[in-house]
Amino acid sequence: MTSKVTYLGNLRTESVHVKSDNSFITDAPTDNNGKGEAFSPTDTVATGLASCMLTVMGIKARDMDVDMSGTTAEVTKTMASEPRKISKIKVVFNLPFKVDSKTQTILERTANTCPVHYSLHPDIEKDITFNWQ
Repeated sequence: MTSKVTYLGNLRTESVHVKSDNSFITDAPTDNNGKGEAFSPTDTVATGLASCMLTVMGIKARDMDVDMSGTTAEVTKTMASEPRKISKIKVVFNLPFKVDSKTQTILERTANTCPVHYSLHPDIEKDITFNWQ
């Protein structure tokens, strides 16, 4: 088992990672009857894309002796209404270090091969930008 999710009431859940016992809360968003006091479930999907891309880039960067510390990703999720679903995920990476263009290409291609990227439905538009120092 990977995680255990408990419905806490009032459109809130708690997810616990079984191996580490780390947890997070989700709330329904304000545009869907919720309080919006935490990540919504669809926020976690969009954020998961950026986290996954950073993780695989980090693995490749480590193998290439490149320090990616301080790199950030800004995530914007867009919802469609009929049916209600994620229609677009925009991720803007800000990479505060200098590398040559070959290394940039390798890291960008690596990011775009992360498991979450491949797992998302092809109808979800993925707008990915890499801002190199």
